[in-house]
Amino acid sequence: MDWLEIIIGFCVGVLVGATGVGGGSLMTPILIFGLSIEPIVAVATDLVFAVITKSGGVISYFKHRVINWRVAISLLAGSLPSALITLWILQSLNSESADYNDFMVRVLGVALLLSTIGLLIKAKVLYVPFCTSRKSFSKKIVNHIVCKAQYKKILLVIVGAVISCMVTVSSVGAGVIVALVLFFIFPRMKTVEVVATDIAHAVPLTLVAGIGYIIMGAVDWKLLASLLVGSLPGIYLGSRLGVKVPDDLLKILMAIMFLIIGMKCLL
Repeated sequence: MDWLEIIIGFCVGVLVGATGVGGGSLMTPILIFGLSIEPIVAVATDLVFAVITKSGGVISYFKHRVINWRVAISLLAGSLPSALITLWILQSLNSESADYNDFMVRVLGVALLLSTIGLLIKAKVLYVPFCTSRKSFSKKIVNHIVCKAQYKKILLVIVGAVISCMVTVSSVGAGVIVALVLFFIFPRMKTVEVVATDIAHAVPLTLVAGIGYIIMGAVDWKLLASLLVGSLPGIYLGSRLGVKVPDDLLKILMAIMFLIIGMKCLL
């Protein structure tokens, strides 16, 4: 095992444990820009990494009965078929070409910028109330589209399909972005229920995408093992440190980091 990879896994684990932010938003850019790992290998390895590290969370939330399975299944109805289609398209492309790698990095950049917006909103730097009684024209439109029950399932399927493409290509988006959408569509849903439902959707999605990359032979198993050895104790330590540091401050710092890395991917 490479000690540098173990240290990276530990550092990412600490940040994930302290902030609750998905490891893909941190791990994939570090692998690509820090260790010069080929983008497809970085994404593939990180997706399998996410399946392993997030599975424990699903089991825990399932025991506490805080997962909204109707919402999770609606998201998966769009995301799983979308993931399979995206994998089929990626497999038909030349993964060794410069254009292919550039495409993956740019999608990663877009995903990180969207994650930045999500973190800022969750940190209450930006706040947009929905389903309110205000009578502005824009509020009425939002209320009509978002707050009507008959449209929510359709929205979830569409969101699942769009986010799935992004996750399958970049490994980023299954955490912060989906959570933001759930807060938008279900403003009265409890935070713990949003987080639990988000993870319940993310694990099957990353599992399907990860299996697709395994079949393509893109996963670096040695790298994965090193990252796991470092990340598991890191997540434990981070979860203990997180309660001592202001949550909003952590999320703002993470948002700044995502913004810088996202701009680097796009420029």
